Amino acid sequence: MIDLELLRKDPEKVKRGVVDKQLDVSLVDRALELDKKRLELLREVEKLRADRNKFAKAAGSESTPARRAKDIGKGKELKAKLQGLESKLDEAEKEFNEVFTEIPNLALPQVPVGKNDKGNVEVRKWGEPKVFDFEPKDHLELGKNLGILDFETGAKVSGSQFYFLYGDGALLELALISYAFELLSKEGFRPVITPDLAKSRFYLGTGYVPKGNEAQTYTINGEDLGLIATAEVTLAGKHADEVIPEDQLPQKYIGYSHCFRQEAGAYGKYSKGLYRVHQFTKAEMFIYCKPEESEAMHQHILAMEEKIYQELGLPYRVLEMCTGDLGAMAAQKFDIEAWMPTRGEYGEVTSTSNCTDYQARNLNIKFKRKDGKNEYAHMLNGTAIATSRTPLAILENFQQADGSIIIPEVLRKWMGKEKIDSYR
Repeated sequence: MIDLELLRKDPEKVKRGVVDKQLDVSLVDRALELDKKRLELLREVEKLRADRNKFAKAAGSESTPARRAKDIGKGKELKAKLQGLESKLDEAEKEFNEVFTEIPNLALPQVPVGKNDKGNVEVRKWGEPKVFDFEPKDHLELGKNLGILDFETGAKVSGSQFYFLYGDGALLELALISYAFELLSKEGFRPVITPDLAKSRFYLGTGYVPKGNEAQTYTINGEDLGLIATAEVTLAGKHADEVIPEDQLPQKYIGYSHCFRQEAGAYGKYSKGLYRVHQFTKAEMFIYCKPEESEAMHQHILAMEEKIYQELGLPYRVLEMCTGDLGAMAAQKFDIEAWMPTRGEYGEVTSTSNCTDYQARNLNIKFKRKDGKNEYAHMLNGTAIATSRTPLAILENFQQADGSIIIPEVLRKWMGKEKIDSYR
């Protein structure tokens, strides 16, 4: 959530931010109205509590029996009135929070303003898309021919958009995770294997909704649990309700988890196969830091993502998301899109977001300055490797005329070979 004092003191700034994110500006006025209503009720409740305490104290003092009886009667009257007002206050608090939490994080000033993904800005490109002297196959055909990728059995066992990996397909996934963990642990990221389930407070607090057109989270019936869409959820929850000493920041994690996504809604013509699936494995970077560090930390995560894709030898471009394509949580966001030959265009493989203090306010995560003052931490996340889209890009970019796949050099020590050319 945003800073409540910002809403109260500068509602016009909040309105501009809401408009830039293509959301309903009436949210701001409604939140202000509900804030005023609950504050008025709170003042009434506090006055009644003070009056009740006064009569309770008087009834217990050395006074005449008649006076005590009168004070006790007044106290009971105030108690009944107070219960009614407290119920109204609880309802007003709930109503306010439902609207207030819909107000998105405000974009940083340098973020390009735009309505949708057409307003995203290309920052730079790396590498040259490969020109083949044969007709390239897509990853589905390559994977099936090599016996390493099987969506048919996945559909039989689990349903559409699930798959099996065999032989070198399985080893490729493990190699990618091992490579990312080795690289990032040397850069000061602490390796973590997180649970694949989280309580609703954490998947909602990080922006993963279980209902509606943007639904992603699979929930567990009868339990306050959902399957996580990314280790961002569990890594964000790790320090909930904590105060981190300033000298322990930044805290940098590289988390491993399986990721589960409903992927509700329309996906487009290029979403077949590994590009959009219900389950995959991911290595996720996550950083807690001081506010004055977060923009530098964001560039650090982006630099790590670029290093990974350069070392894998995959041509890519970096996009900065415009305000209308940021989502509610992010104040700034960059995507890396790798070249996907059979699409003839780039496709997203990583994303990194600076969520500033928005998630920290949701989850009550603070740090203590050396002068003793507490502030909300800034929280950032970024994909290192998603083992669905990255293998897709490897299979298609490094395919040979005979249908074999050259393995990127940085993965060969885990794969134990230079080429995928047969079932293993």
